[in-house]
Amino acid sequence: MSHVFPRHTKSDLPVAAGGDGCYLIDADGRRYLDCGDAAVSCLGHSNPAVIRAVQKQVEQIAFAHTGFMTSEPAEALADLLVAHAPGDLDRVYFVSGGSEATEAAIKLARQYYLEIGQPERRHVIARRQSYHGNTLGALSAGGNAWRRAQFAPMLIEMTHIAPCYEYAEKTEGESSFDYGQRVANELEAEILRLGPDSVMAFMAEPVVGATLGAVPAVEGYFTRIREICDQYGVLLILDEVMCGMGRTGRLFACDHDGIAPDILCIAKGLGAGYQPIGAMLCTDRIFAAIRDGSGFFQHGHTYIGHPVATAAALAVVRELTERDLPERAGVMGQKLQSALEAAFGQHPNVGDIRGKGLFRGIELVADRETKTPFDPSRGVAAKIKMAAMAEGLICYPMSGTRDGRLGDHILLAPPFIIEDAHIDELITRLSKAITSVI
Repeated sequence: MSHVFPRHTKSDLPVAAGGDGCYLIDADGRRYLDCGDAAVSCLGHSNPAVIRAVQKQVEQIAFAHTGFMTSEPAEALADLLVAHAPGDLDRVYFVSGGSEATEAAIKLARQYYLEIGQPERRHVIARRQSYHGNTLGALSAGGNAWRRAQFAPMLIEMTHIAPCYEYAEKTEGESSFDYGQRVANELEAEILRLGPDSVMAFMAEPVVGATLGAVPAVEGYFTRIREICDQYGVLLILDEVMCGMGRTGRLFACDHDGIAPDILCIAKGLGAGYQPIGAMLCTDRIFAAIRDGSGFFQHGHTYIGHPVATAAALAVVRELTERDLPERAGVMGQKLQSALEAAFGQHPNVGDIRGKGLFRGIELVADRETKTPFDPSRGVAAKIKMAAMAEGLICYPMSGTRDGRLGDHILLAPPFIIEDAHIDELITRLSKAITSVI
């Protein structure tokens, strides 16, 4: 009998015993093509450079609390990230995962305005069907109704505008650009409703991951968002926890939109699964407000800037940048998109195939013509997850795509080292899984 408290008490999970490139191997020796571990494994499961970096760092020093010392790998990783970061991002605050990164971003935004003498700024605006993590602050920013429901009495008050979700929410006859401008302008309307002097930040994912299924914004949307934030003195926080670190074909996903945030959150692909790590990047303007004010960011966790975690991430980012793996993710992502369209483009229960790079989503519907979702009681996403596992494929099906209750999608996020043969294997196994369920 296991004493582990699992995510789901009625699941009987295989034991992960090994990893080999794009595959996970269970204790019985069965191999699973890993295309859905929450967009973590960007380098695969046996990268020798990262393994050596972890081993070397553990031999030197395992831990040093950042209240007393910094470390060489943390300093080097921060330098490397800033060298590639968009815009004026200049400082890096290391954490242990995505939820911690977004939580830190929210708290930094609040303290920034306190430091510059604008204590009335307290509101965060985010988007419906977003997901920013599971700590109470991050969950408050998230806009997924199902994830929020049972904790709602404990959440911080934050407001949510429409996502940029063209497939389901663009009106008939409306151009993609006009749609994007219309939903972006909801931000200005919400700022004015709350009071321009009371809003501190707007938080969004450049490509929405878990809750919408790899939905990128339409052209011009984030340009308008940036304009609105600048006009009203609101900080733009971009959550690239899932879509960042090369996943979309650029090291930072916001580069596709030609804009830069004031605060940026990364995780998942930053450590590639070799160590738990995340980071919050901010501009020098924000850092200077703390430095020249109280001098102390009133936040922190024991394991921030962990030497072994930062050593692993340093090796990961070097692999990504020196081997041009984000570019490779873009190329292989186009191949994956073409293969998905060839296999499922005319499927009566596939409404949309979307995404960027090796971050792709398939939205499943009961009726392709009307875009009507399946009845939630069918549990389509959960059944596809189990059927895919039975076929030797790990993917990331999720329900509640439309509003937290209705809708099903499959998220695909394979390692950047994926080859053409892996794509063929993915399509074959996913086809069998979908056919067996629908």
